[in-house]
Amino acid sequence: MNNSLCLGAVAFGMLMLLTACRQDMQNEPRYKPLAESDFFPDHRSARPHIEGTVARGHLRIDEARYAGKLNGEDIDQFPIPIAKADIERGQNRFNIYCSPCHSRVGDGNGMVVQRGFRQAASFYSDKLEKAPVGHFFDVISNGFGAMPSYASRIEPDDRWRVVAYIRALQLSESASINDVPADQRQNMIVEPAPFGIGPGTLPPGTNPTPPGNRPAGANR
Repeated sequence: MNNSLCLGAVAFGMLMLLTACRQDMQNEPRYKPLAESDFFPDHRSARPHIEGTVARGHLRIDEARYAGKLNGEDIDQFPIPIAKADIERGQNRFNIYCSPCHSRVGDGNGMVVQRGFRQAASFYSDKLEKAPVGHFFDVISNGFGAMPSYASRIEPDDRWRVVAYIRALQLSESASINDVPADQRQNMIVEPAPFGIGPGTLPPGTNPTPPGNRPAGANR
Protein backbone atom coordinates (compact mmCIF):
# COMPACT_ATOMS: atom_id res chain seq x y z
CA MET A 1 0.00 0.00 0.00
CA ASN A 2 2.76 2.37 0.96
CA ASN A 3 4.62 1.59 -2.26
CA SER A 4 1.55 2.39 -4.28
CA LEU A 5 1.14 5.74 -2.55
CA CYS A 6 4.79 6.63 -3.18
CA LEU A 7 4.55 5.70 -6.84
CA GLY A 8 1.37 7.70 -7.18
CA ALA A 9 2.98 10.77 -5.58
CA VAL A 10 6.00 10.49 -7.88
CA ALA A 11 3.78 10.12 -10.94
CA PHE A 12 1.69 13.13 -9.90
CA GLY A 13 4.83 15.23 -9.37
CA MET A 14 6.21 14.31 -12.79
CA LEU A 15 2.86 15.17 -14.36
CA MET A 16 2.97 18.62 -12.77
CA LEU A 17 6.48 19.17 -14.12
CA LEU A 18 5.47 18.16 -17.61
CA THR A 19 2.58 20.62 -17.64
CA ALA A 20 5.10 23.44 -17.08
CA CYS A 21 7.26 22.46 -20.07
CA ARG A 22 5.25 24.11 -22.81
CA GLN A 23 6.53 25.49 -26.08
CA ASP A 24 5.01 28.87 -25.19
CA MET A 25 7.74 29.51 -22.63
CA GLN A 26 10.43 28.89 -25.20
CA ASN A 27 8.84 31.07 -27.86
CA GLU A 28 7.39 33.85 -25.74
CA PRO A 29 5.30 36.48 -27.50
CA ARG A 30 7.46 39.53 -28.17
CA TYR A 31 8.24 42.00 -30.93
CA LYS A 32 11.49 42.36 -32.75
CA PRO A 33 12.88 45.94 -32.64
CA LEU A 34 10.71 48.30 -34.73
CA ALA A 35 8.53 45.42 -35.97
CA GLU A 36 4.93 46.17 -36.97
CA SER A 37 2.25 45.62 -34.36
CA ASP A 38 -1.44 44.78 -34.86
CA PHE A 39 -2.24 45.61 -31.25
CA PHE A 40 -1.67 49.40 -31.28
CA PRO A 41 -3.66 51.75 -33.54
CA ASP A 42 -0.50 53.28 -35.04
CA HIS A 43 0.99 49.77 -35.67
CA ARG A 44 4.23 50.68 -33.91
CA SER A 45 5.65 48.12 -31.51
CA ALA A 46 8.24 50.64 -30.23
CA ARG A 47 6.15 52.93 -28.06
CA PRO A 48 6.89 56.65 -27.69
CA HIS A 49 7.47 58.20 -24.27
CA ILE A 50 4.34 59.08 -22.38
CA GLU A 51 3.79 62.82 -22.74
CA GLY A 52 4.98 64.80 -19.75
CA THR A 53 7.21 62.05 -18.35
CA VAL A 54 11.00 62.23 -17.90
CA ALA A 55 13.30 59.23 -17.56
CA ARG A 56 15.09 58.92 -14.23
CA GLY A 57 18.30 60.96 -14.28
CA HIS A 58 17.25 63.03 -17.32
CA LEU A 59 15.44 65.95 -15.69
CA ARG A 60 17.68 68.67 -17.10
CA ILE A 61 16.01 71.96 -16.33
CA ASP A 62 19.28 73.84 -15.75
CA GLU A 63 19.72 75.38 -19.21
CA ALA A 64 23.18 76.75 -18.49
CA ARG A 65 24.52 73.42 -17.27
CA TYR A 66 22.97 71.19 -19.92
CA ALA A 67 22.87 73.49 -22.96
CA GLY A 68 25.64 75.99 -22.28
CA LYS A 69 23.22 78.84 -22.98
CA LEU A 70 20.93 81.31 -21.26
CA ASN A 71 18.11 82.85 -23.29
CA GLY A 72 19.72 81.44 -26.43
CA GLU A 73 23.13 83.02 -25.79
CA ASP A 74 26.37 81.18 -24.97
CA ILE A 75 27.29 81.59 -21.33
CA ASP A 76 30.76 82.78 -20.31
CA GLN A 77 30.87 81.35 -16.79
CA PHE A 78 31.20 77.70 -15.78
CA PRO A 79 27.90 76.42 -14.33
CA ILE A 80 29.70 73.80 -12.18
CA PRO A 81 32.63 74.26 -9.76
CA ILE A 82 36.00 73.70 -11.43
CA ALA A 83 38.96 72.51 -9.34
CA LYS A 84 42.32 70.98 -10.22
CA ALA A 85 40.83 67.47 -10.25
CA ASP A 86 38.20 68.62 -12.75
CA ILE A 87 40.84 70.02 -15.10
CA GLU A 88 42.80 66.76 -14.85
CA ARG A 89 39.62 64.83 -15.67
CA GLY A 90 39.05 67.22 -18.58
CA GLN A 91 42.58 66.53 -19.82
CA ASN A 92 41.88 62.80 -19.71
CA ARG A 93 38.67 63.15 -21.76
CA PHE A 94 40.39 65.62 -24.12
CA ASN A 95 43.26 63.24 -24.82
CA ILE A 96 40.82 60.43 -25.60
CA TYR A 97 38.22 62.22 -27.71
CA CYS A 98 39.68 65.54 -28.90
CA SER A 99 43.41 65.03 -29.44
CA PRO A 100 43.11 62.78 -32.53
CA CYS A 101 42.01 65.86 -34.49
CA HIS A 102 43.06 68.85 -32.36
CA SER A 103 46.32 67.27 -31.08
CA ARG A 104 47.27 67.08 -27.43
CA VAL A 105 48.42 70.70 -27.44
CA GLY A 106 45.27 71.95 -29.17
CA ASP A 107 46.86 73.39 -32.32
CA GLY A 108 44.58 71.48 -34.72
CA ASN A 109 47.31 69.18 -36.06
CA GLY A 110 46.27 65.86 -34.58
CA MET A 111 47.33 62.50 -35.97
CA VAL A 112 44.26 62.07 -38.19
CA VAL A 113 44.86 65.54 -39.65
CA GLN A 114 48.48 64.60 -40.38
CA ARG A 115 47.11 61.61 -42.28
CA GLY A 116 44.90 63.65 -44.55
CA PHE A 117 41.75 64.41 -42.55
CA ARG A 118 40.27 67.90 -42.72
CA GLN A 119 42.20 70.54 -40.75
CA ALA A 120 40.83 70.89 -37.21
CA ALA A 121 40.45 74.22 -35.44
CA SER A 122 43.31 75.61 -33.39
CA PHE A 123 42.29 76.74 -29.92
CA TYR A 124 44.83 79.55 -30.19
CA SER A 125 43.08 81.45 -32.97
CA ASP A 126 41.80 84.91 -32.07
CA LYS A 127 38.22 83.75 -32.54
CA LEU A 128 38.42 80.79 -30.17
CA GLU A 129 40.50 82.51 -27.54
CA LYS A 130 37.72 85.10 -27.28
CA ALA A 131 34.87 82.57 -27.56
CA PRO A 132 32.74 82.08 -24.42
CA VAL A 133 32.90 78.73 -22.65
CA GLY A 134 29.33 78.00 -23.72
CA HIS A 135 30.48 77.94 -27.35
CA PHE A 136 32.84 75.02 -26.72
CA PHE A 137 30.18 73.16 -24.75
CA ASP A 138 27.68 73.62 -27.59
CA VAL A 139 30.16 72.36 -30.21
CA ILE A 140 31.03 69.28 -28.13
CA SER A 141 27.32 68.59 -27.61
CA ASN A 142 26.02 69.22 -31.13
CA GLY A 143 29.04 69.12 -33.42
CA PHE A 144 30.21 71.80 -35.84
CA GLY A 145 31.22 71.48 -39.50
CA ALA A 146 33.06 68.18 -39.98
CA MET A 147 33.12 67.56 -36.22
CA PRO A 148 30.37 65.21 -35.01
CA SER A 149 28.48 65.44 -31.72
CA TYR A 150 30.17 63.84 -28.71
CA ALA A 151 27.08 64.04 -26.50
CA SER A 152 26.71 60.26 -26.46
CA ARG A 153 30.32 59.75 -25.38
CA ILE A 154 31.03 62.61 -22.99
CA GLU A 155 28.52 63.34 -20.23
CA PRO A 156 27.53 67.01 -19.65
CA ASP A 157 29.70 67.71 -16.60
CA ASP A 158 32.70 66.09 -18.30
CA ARG A 159 32.12 68.39 -21.29
CA TRP A 160 32.55 71.35 -18.96
CA ARG A 161 35.75 69.78 -17.63
CA VAL A 162 37.05 69.43 -21.18
CA VAL A 163 36.23 73.11 -21.76
CA ALA A 164 38.12 74.01 -18.57
CA TYR A 165 41.14 72.10 -19.87
CA ILE A 166 40.92 73.94 -23.21
CA ARG A 167 40.96 77.22 -21.29
CA ALA A 168 44.06 75.98 -19.42
CA LEU A 169 45.74 75.20 -22.75
CA GLN A 170 44.91 78.66 -24.05
CA LEU A 171 46.26 80.30 -20.91
CA SER A 172 49.46 78.26 -21.01
CA GLU A 173 50.20 79.39 -24.58
CA SER A 174 50.90 82.96 -23.50
CA ALA A 175 51.72 82.40 -19.82
CA SER A 176 55.07 83.22 -18.26
CA ILE A 177 56.78 82.24 -15.02
CA ASN A 178 55.44 85.45 -13.51
CA ASP A 179 51.89 84.09 -13.81
CA VAL A 180 52.76 81.26 -11.40
CA PRO A 181 52.46 82.13 -7.69
CA ALA A 182 55.92 82.35 -6.15
CA ASP A 183 55.16 79.63 -3.59
CA GLN A 184 54.11 77.24 -6.37
CA ARG A 185 57.04 77.65 -8.74
CA GLN A 186 59.10 75.00 -6.99
CA ASN A 187 56.37 72.46 -7.82
CA MET A 188 56.58 73.06 -11.56
CA ILE A 189 57.75 70.11 -13.66
CA VAL A 190 60.66 71.10 -15.88
CA GLU A 191 60.80 68.95 -19.00
CA PRO A 192 64.09 68.50 -20.86
CA ALA A 193 64.41 70.29 -24.19
CA PRO A 194 63.90 68.10 -27.28
CA PHE A 195 67.01 66.98 -29.13
CA GLY A 196 68.35 69.77 -31.30
CA ILE A 197 66.90 72.55 -29.11
CA GLY A 198 69.33 73.97 -26.63
CA PRO A 199 72.07 72.03 -24.84
CA GLY A 200 71.51 68.35 -24.29
CA THR A 201 72.59 64.87 -25.19
CA LEU A 202 72.37 63.84 -28.83
CA PRO A 203 70.25 60.82 -29.68
CA PRO A 204 72.09 57.48 -29.50
CA GLY A 205 74.07 56.68 -32.66
CA THR A 206 74.26 60.32 -33.80
CA ASN A 207 77.65 61.53 -35.05
CA PRO A 208 78.22 65.01 -33.59
CA THR A 209 80.63 65.92 -36.42
CA PRO A 210 78.92 67.13 -39.61
CA PRO A 211 80.02 65.15 -42.71
CA GLY A 212 81.67 68.19 -44.30
CA ASN A 213 83.90 68.72 -41.27
CA ARG A 214 85.29 65.20 -41.01
CA PRO A 215 89.09 65.05 -41.04
CA ALA A 216 90.76 63.75 -44.17
CA GLY A 217 91.03 59.97 -44.26
CA ALA A 218 88.17 59.43 -41.78
CA ASN A 219 86.09 56.32 -42.29
CA ARG A 220 82.96 56.86 -44.30
